[in-house]
Amino acid sequence: MSASTTQFGQLPALQLRAPDGAEATITLYGAHLVSWKAVTTAGTPAQERLFLSSLSALDGQKAIRGGVPVIFPQFAERGNGMRHGFARVSTWRVIDQGEQDGAAFAVLALSQADLPQQMAAAWPYAFELLLRVAVRGAELDMQLSVRNTGTQAFPFAAALHTYHLVDDLDAVRIDSVQAETLAITDKLDQVFERIAGAIAFDTGADKVTLEQTGFNDAVVWNPGAADAAALSDMEDEEYRRFVCIEPALLGPQQLEPGGTWRGTYRAVVQAA
Repeated sequence: MSASTTQFGQLPALQLRAPDGAEATITLYGAHLVSWKAVTTAGTPAQERLFLSSLSALDGQKAIRGGVPVIFPQFAERGNGMRHGFARVSTWRVIDQGEQDGAAFAVLALSQADLPQQMAAAWPYAFELLLRVAVRGAELDMQLSVRNTGTQAFPFAAALHTYHLVDDLDAVRIDSVQAETLAITDKLDQVFERIAGAIAFDTGADKVTLEQTGFNDAVVWNPGAADAAALSDMEDEEYRRFVCIEPALLGPQQLEPGGTWRGTYRAVVQAA
């Protein structure tokens, strides 16, 4: 079976399993991809590729720390609304699921009608978000669509805030970000605008190629030791187990009535 309902912590979730053994788990809370297990060599067990904090809340009362949070309609504090927007703390609907071309997939939706009254009042625009997640072998494919279903144009930003799991942060190298090679030695929060081409990410154990369209920017982030110690939903040393490389549209971009924006993201693992 390519998709089945499950529970993740206290959260209703959907589990995807491709015929080749690749897996993903998505919570309805936030349409949050909390697990992606890739198969890099045929016949070998699927291996986890996403970091999830051991202290993360999994009860729907607070945003999940790790995985792939969906950021909309605001990135960080770049606006007057909720930090990173409301999409990651809203309950989405599953509207499609199944298998296609050997990949297990699911599509989740969120609209203004799904928001609590107070949250909807703070964002007075009619919209629909669609998130498609598909896994197959060593590939993860995600597509985020934003549609303006109302009569007023609205500005928005968006990102897929991916926490990539690594064995040791010191071994990480990130290439092809505007011809730079990044090594993370301390806190890092860096924006790269107008990304062209793929980002090559060396974990120290294997390599991951990251491709994006629609998302014009990329953000590379790790809190470092001091900031990680100040986070209540992360163990002090867990910062050494991940790096965030996020496809982003920092804009903000104006979306006219009836208009649709789409951003795609693909991660492919190459076996060592």
